[in-house]
Amino acid sequence: MKKQVFHFLNARAGLFAALMAVVALSGCAKNKDLDRISREQAATIRSLSNEVARLNDELDKAIRSQEDLEKAKSELEAKLKSELGAGDMSLSLQERGLVLTVQDKVLFDSGKAELKQGSLQALAKIANILQEKVGQNMVNVEGHTDNVPIRRSGWKSNWELSTSRATEVIHFFIEQGLEPRRLAALGFAEFHPVAANDTAKGRGLNRRVEIVISPRKLEALKKA
Repeated sequence: MKKQVFHFLNARAGLFAALMAVVALSGCAKNKDLDRISREQAATIRSLSNEVARLNDELDKAIRSQEDLEKAKSELEAKLKSELGAGDMSLSLQERGLVLTVQDKVLFDSGKAELKQGSLQALAKIANILQEKVGQNMVNVEGHTDNVPIRRSGWKSNWELSTSRATEVIHFFIEQGLEPRRLAALGFAEFHPVAANDTAKGRGLNRRVEIVISPRKLEALKKA
C-alpha cells in the first residue's frame, strides 16, 4: 500500500510539473501562432487536470481501503484473541492485503478436507468480520501443505488436498452469507513454504490456510 501511495504522489507531482511547463511555454510563442497554441495548451491542461483528479480519487480510495483493513485487523485481533494467543492463528498487513494465517490442525484432521466441528465457531467470527467490516473487499482463501507426498489418503497429490481445503472454507463462508463473487479458492500445495520442511515444526507451519482480504473491491471488479 505504501508503494501504491508513493506511485500516486509521484504521478500527481509529475502532472503538476507538466502543467507548469505548458503554461511557461505559452509566453514564448509567436503572436501569429498564439491562438492555435493557446487552444492546444488549453486542451492539454484540461486533460492533465482530469488525470490529476482521477489520481486523487484513486489515492483517496487506496487510503480508505487501507483504513478498512486496519480496522478489520483490530476486530479480528479482538474476536480471535484466544486463537491468536495460542499461536494457532496469526495476522499481518502485507502488500497484498490483510492476511490471516490458520494452522491446518485448527481446521482439518490430517489428510482430510472436511472442516472440524471445533473450527466452525472461529470461522463464523471471521465470516462476520468479512461481511460487516470489509463487505466489498475481495477475499482469497489459499491452501498450503508441507512437502510430504500423499501416500495413504485418497488425494492424488498435495495440489488436490490444498485446493479442496481452500474450497471447503469458501463453501462455509458462502453458507454464512458472503457474496460468492468476492471469493476465490487457491491451492499452492507445498510450493509456497514459510519454513524449512526438514523439521516437524517447519512442516507444521507450512500446513496452513491463509485468508487474504485484498484491498481490491468488488465494485472495481464489476467495472473491469
